[in-house]
Amino acid sequence: MPSPDVGFLLLPLPGFALLPFGGFLDKLRFSADDEDHSRQRYCRWRILGLEPEERVTASCGVDITTQVTARELNWAHYRYLVIFGGREAGQSRRLAPRYRALLRLARAHGLYLASIDNACFLLAEAGLLAGHRVAVHWRHAREFATAFPHISMTTEQLYLLDGKRISCAGGSAAIELATELLARHCGRERALKGLADMLVDETRSPGHPLKSRAADPGTGRHLSRALALMRQYLGAAMRVEELAERVGVGRRQLDRLFMARFGHPARAHWQELRLQHLAWRLLHSHHDLALLAEEVGLRDRGYLGKVFKRRFGLTPVQYRRQKIPSARGYPAPDGSS
Repeated sequence: MPSPDVGFLLLPLPGFALLPFGGFLDKLRFSADDEDHSRQRYCRWRILGLEPEERVTASCGVDITTQVTARELNWAHYRYLVIFGGREAGQSRRLAPRYRALLRLARAHGLYLASIDNACFLLAEAGLLAGHRVAVHWRHAREFATAFPHISMTTEQLYLLDGKRISCAGGSAAIELATELLARHCGRERALKGLADMLVDETRSPGHPLKSRAADPGTGRHLSRALALMRQYLGAAMRVEELAERVGVGRRQLDRLFMARFGHPARAHWQELRLQHLAWRLLHSHHDLALLAEEVGLRDRGYLGKVFKRRFGLTPVQYRRQKIPSARGYPAPDGSS
């Protein structure tokens, strides 16, 4: 059997998201062989761990067993180390001391370091993103910008290739990233193989705008743009007048749009998004309130406590102590239940 054209080491972090891991791996499988035999003929992969046959649990509770450790590897057989992060960005940061030596060993062997989902926080914390630009999931953009203000980031791309650093926002975009990397080594035709079996209609471009980020199908163009900007600049010191100017309407017209759709003006809706984000972060991170307040641009602790209690009936400290995200019936920051 001929030597594969390219090799991938897959490194799932504790609490990794199963969707991007499964999508990336299955894309490799479809392209690796003729027909659907799943042999590693045209590309190879191994699931890397810190210890032999290490069990790693996904965020959904599914366990996988790693196949190889750094001590057993022939590094020359691999070109990419793909790291799969999980739901909580803070956890990825805390893992840096544990994984730093492995990441630097991969870099020393010349491998491209690819972060999926919140694994970008791990690379940044390990000092491996200096001078590079990174694609970050929009939900965690403010957290990344606050934690690593000197690293250039974007929320407008599904994935980003920047020299030997590659990043992907996560989710199903991992399939597109796998397709792009396979195309570079195995050819476009082989890279696209199996997409129909995966019920993927076509690959999206890195800059593909997510239609699902608009509030709902009935939301008009101006309102959709305003909502996207509100999420993008959740912690920025931007006035509603500037937001309206970017949308291309007047302040009064923007307020009318929000009143018609949500029953309150634009400023109140922006405040609601900030409070929802803060509530979600209180339950899903260990960062102190000062840092979280900076993420949402509510730096006055007294004012923050007042508006938070008015909205949720508890102070931020009391809300964090309950640790029951669904008990009060509040949605996640993106508006989903």
